[in-house]
This record gives sequence, structure tokens and C-alpha cells, in this order.
Amino acid sequence: IEPVEVVELNNEIRELEYDERREIIRILVDFADNIRPYLPELLSAYDFLGTIDFIRAKALFAVEYHGAKPILKNSTGTYLRQAKHPILLKSLKREGKGIIPLDIEVNQQNRILLISGPNAGGKSVCLKTFGLLQYMLQSGFLPCALENSEMGIYRGIFIDIGDEQSIENDLSTYSSHLLNMKHFLRNAQKETLVLIDEFGAGTEPMAGGAIAEAILQQLCNVGAFGVITTHYSNLKHFAANTDGIINGAMLFDNAKIEPLFKLEIGKPGSSFAFEIARKIGLPDTVLNDAGSKVGEDYITFEKHLREISRDKRYWEKKRDNIRIANKKTEEYQDKLEKELAVLKEQRKEILANAKKEAQAILADANKQIENTIRAIKEANAAKEQTKQVRVELDKFKKEVEEINVHDESIDRKIEQIKRRQERKQQQKNDPKTVESVPEKEDLKVIGVGDKVKIAGQSLMGEVVSLSNQSASVAFGNMITVVQLDRLEKISTNEFRKANKTLEQPSTGAGFDTYKRRLNFKSDIDIRGYRADEAIEAVQDLIDDALMLSISRVRILHGKGNGILRQVIRDYLRNAPGVKSYADEHIEFGGSGITVVDVDV
Repeated sequence: IEPVEVVELNNEIRELEYDERREIIRILVDFADNIRPYLPELLSAYDFLGTIDFIRAKALFAVEYHGAKPILKNSTGTYLRQAKHPILLKSLKREGKGIIPLDIEVNQQNRILLISGPNAGGKSVCLKTFGLLQYMLQSGFLPCALENSEMGIYRGIFIDIGDEQSIENDLSTYSSHLLNMKHFLRNAQKETLVLIDEFGAGTEPMAGGAIAEAILQQLCNVGAFGVITTHYSNLKHFAANTDGIINGAMLFDNAKIEPLFKLEIGKPGSSFAFEIARKIGLPDTVLNDAGSKVGEDYITFEKHLREISRDKRYWEKKRDNIRIANKKTEEYQDKLEKELAVLKEQRKEILANAKKEAQAILADANKQIENTIRAIKEANAAKEQTKQVRVELDKFKKEVEEINVHDESIDRKIEQIKRRQERKQQQKNDPKTVESVPEKEDLKVIGVGDKVKIAGQSLMGEVVSLSNQSASVAFGNMITVVQLDRLEKISTNEFRKANKTLEQPSTGAGFDTYKRRLNFKSDIDIRGYRADEAIEAVQDLIDDALMLSISRVRILHGKGNGILRQVIRDYLRNAPGVKSYADEHIEFGGSGITVVDVDV
């Protein structure tokens, strides 16, 4: 029960609250009446404020997730450089880890990218990153990639990611995928982007792989773009042999048995199922039994994939070295062109100065002659005075001759510069110009015991034996086989003179050993050669190694069926100058490379 003493006080408080509410309502009504005439302007400002707030939110999002405006193309196609998935970026940043960016490209030549690789290697993340960044761009957001990325606009984006099985709709995992594929095939066109994860999975592998290959063929025929992930080997083979489709692989560290989360476009990836299972700890007996069940072909295919990956890294390193060398060559060429331009300017300046000096010399000579004639006339040809004038004239003549000598040296320099310019221009106009070799005259038939030399070289020897197209020639203590069309017959006197010259110490005899050593390559690639071509190439390599005192050379003949390897081994077994030969270390090529030790 409320005490009597506070009843009046509470009633007064309630009346004051009612008065406050009535006052608030009155103020709001008056304020509404005042701004009611400006209602259209207020609604427009309200919409403008919402638009600005939305744009600011997108800008803050781009700043937080390192978004950038890419290069927008008028055609379809996407090339993402250093792409990052924003959700994965935020998650790893919260854990204090860094994200590995991806470079992904689909273009008019390679419209569909088929990604394969190990489980948990990043295939699905790569697919989702590509799709999310493309959708962000088409929704007005800045994608998380470098600003030099190139992106086009697609009319439709079809996505099949995850498991959409449904008990209510009587859909299994595979049937839900097939419904999506049905929709894709009906609506896909040239400006459509298709994103499919684990293509063909969910059913029996052989049938699922065949259906997936047929669907992939249809999508390629209509010109659709896409990024697809799979483990099926038949799809990898199909992509390698079909225009418009290119393989991509998520890289894997064989040594550490862990994924690298990097995408490499241009080669298929291996699933590394056996390696991952062995790392997890499955018994070796189980893995050996599984290997025997899957068959030798599968193991060999995976092995070849790893070998291709290793060889590609090797040749990419070589290509980078060539690119660096070409860049240095271009820098040297630019430097020479600048120096040539400076020389041209100096030449013009020298010519201008020479003309001025010549004109001044002529003027001085004319004045001197006139003064001499005047002096002789005024002195009435007095003998002593005439003699003195002649001495002064001879002195002036000597000075003029000294100047002329200086001018001649200048002219010689200018002529040298001019010849250099002509040679430079000739090389630019005809880059394939080579030193002309005089045609060989018809010589007598070469026989055993004849003295010969190699065309274009001063190295001379004696013919030991002959065959149909080649001859065995003794160059000093070394016997080598040379094609007959490379030999020139010489006289006995020339041979004796050459031997005398070789016996004397000389730095220029024979050929330039220093340059030959600089240009000599101890590795040779004979893959694809016929047997006779391969033997000839190996023979030249060993001969050069003997001449230059190179103790070891490497012959890359590949593995294949081992035919080319056996041919090379048969030749090396009896080849002169060969000390020993063996396979390369397994990490550097194994039986695909033969290492030859030369007896120097």
C-alpha cells in the first residue's frame, strides 16, 4: 500500500511526465510543419547519403583487404595477378600467418583451366578465389588482386561447388551435380563463366570420368570459359590434347610431403595419394598391396608427371638466364647506339671546325703571299731582304703543313667512324649475315695417307682410313672421324710447314682455344635425334672436349624405350678418348642422362 505522505508527490511527478510528453509532441509537430515544404529535397538528400555511405563502405573494404581496380577489357577473359581470397586473408591474418597469392588466367586461346593436384592442396580455394573476385568486380567491388590484373565481364556465372543432396527433393550428391550440368549445357555460351569443383566425382570413376569428359567437350565447343578442379586422369589427358583447354597443377613438395598452395599453369598435377598416405602413417603392406592393385601404368604416369615438373623447372631456370643475358645485350646495344650518336655529333662539330680553320688558313695564306710580293717590290728585290721574306714564307708554309697533318688525322678518325656506322647499319639490315666462306674448288679424290685439313680451320692431319661418307683422320696423337665434305686436300709441303709452325711456341696457331673454351658447352641434348645424327653429335662433343681438355661431359638422351641410350652406350664402349661412362645421379636425371669421363 502506497503511503499517504507520498501520494501527492507521485501524482505531481506523473503530471510533470505528461506535461513533458505533450511538450515533446508539440515540438515535433511544429518541427514537422516547418520542414514539410522541404520534404522532396530531404528525401533526395537521404538517398544521396545512403549512396555515399555505400561507396565509403566499399572503399573501406578495399583498403582493408588490399583491393585494387584492375585493367578492364572489352572482351571476356581474366588474368588475376597475386589474387587473394578475402575471407582466407582475414582468417590467416587473425592467426598471424601470411597468405600465398595466386596467378590465374583464362583467355581466348585457353578458355577452360583444368586444375588437378593433391588433396588439401588448394584446388578448391583457387577455384573459389577466381569466382569470388570475378563476382566482386561485376558487383562493383574492387577485387583483391594487383592493379595490373586484366578482367573482362561475363554475361553469366554458373557455379557447381559443394554437396547439394536433398532427402526432401530425392537428390543424391551425384544427381544434384548432374542437374547442374544439365542447366550449364542448356544455357552456356561464349560469354559464360563455369566454375565446377571436383568434376565427375560422386559415382563410379570410369563412368563418371567418361560423362565428365563428354560434358567438358560440349562446354569447350560452345566457347564457354571456366575453371574446373578434378582428380581424374582421363580429363588431364583430354585437356592436354584439346585446343581451348589447359591443365593446371597445384604444386607439391616431394621432399617435405606437403602442398605448396601455388598454381602452375601448363601441366597436369599429381594427386600424390600414396605419398600422403605414407606420411599419415598407413602400413607399407597396405600401400604395396594398393600399388599392385592400381597397376604399373598409374605409378609410371605419376612418375612421369614428377619428371616433367622437374625438367620444366630446369628449363625455366635456363630461360631466365637467357632472358637476363638478352637484357644485358640490349643494354650494351643501347649504350653503343648512344655512343654512336655522340660520335656523329662530334663528327659534325669536327667538320664544322675544320672548315672554319681551312677558311682562316686560306685567308692567312693569301695575306702572307700578298705581303711577300709587296715587300719584294718595295725593296726592289734586294737580295738580303728577298731571302728574309722567303724564310718567313717557308716558316708559314711549315705551319700550314703541320695544320694539314692534324687535319688528315681528323679525317682518318672521321673515316673510321663512318666505316663503323656502315658496318652497324649492315648488321641491322641483315641480322643473319655471316662471314662469307669462299666456295671450295673441286679437289682430287681423298685417299688413305693424304694430308688434309678441316675446311675453315688451320688444323691439319693425315687420313688413316676411309668409309662411304667419312674418313678417320689423325690430328697429332688423336684420331677422329670427319665427314668427307668437311675435308680439304693439301700438299705435303703445306703439311710440313704447318707442323713446323705448330712445334714453335705461338699463341695464335690452329684456332682460338680461349674462345672455343668460352663457347664450349659440356651438356648436349640429343632427344629426338636419329641414331646416326646422335652418334655424330656425341662424337663432335667428345672431340671438342679432348681438344679443350674438358674432363667430363653430359649427354641428355631421355629414357623412353632405351633405344637411343643403348646406341650411345655401344658407341662410347669403343670410342677413343673415353675413359668411362655412367648414369647421372637419380636426382639430376638418372638413366635419362649419361655422364662421360674423357681421358685428358
